[in-house]
Amino acid sequence: MKDFNAKSREAYNKKAHDYDNTPEGRFTRKFKNILLENIILKDNDFVLDVACGNGTFLAEISKMKNITGYGVDIAEEMIKVASCKYPALTFKVAGCENILFDDGIMDIITVCAAYHHFPDVDSFAKEAERLLKPNGILYIVDVYYPAFLRMILNPFVPLLLKDGDIRFYSPKEIIKTFTKRKFISDGVIKREHIQLVKLKRS
Repeated sequence: MKDFNAKSREAYNKKAHDYDNTPEGRFTRKFKNILLENIILKDNDFVLDVACGNGTFLAEISKMKNITGYGVDIAEEMIKVASCKYPALTFKVAGCENILFDDGIMDIITVCAAYHHFPDVDSFAKEAERLLKPNGILYIVDVYYPAFLRMILNPFVPLLLKDGDIRFYSPKEIIKTFTKRKFISDGVIKREHIQLVKLKRS
């Protein structure tokens, strides 16, 4: 776990100051757009963006409704950039397994194009359960590949991709991880190589 976290931290610290203009930044723009199209917000919602990067997505949804926005990322430089660019939002350095906020305060949690980096998805599910209010919503937008491609790619993902990528998941695999805890599936959207999985905390 530490190896993957260290790889992600090192890779994204290097990209932090010009992330939106990197090939990866342009690639993940499509993921953000799908989430922007489908997220349901209310005024006064508490929203946490996990693996928030430079804060761009959180800043964009803060223009949609009067939310209280929080972002966490494992890369310190990303958090520095986000805090400077968007001082009205709150950003902290944290991995997905240990997120430093009080129990039951979030209405919405988002994860955009980062779930395949998480070393311990079960620990993240536990944290999401702890942080969300009852009926709170978790949105996970991530890379989607058909089963035969996942079978071919997944054994080699950590070797081929050097930024802390671990493996790609199907919607069913994501849902199974969270329904072990206090979550129910609330819909799946698939668009080309992108999937959006929506889960409600019971």
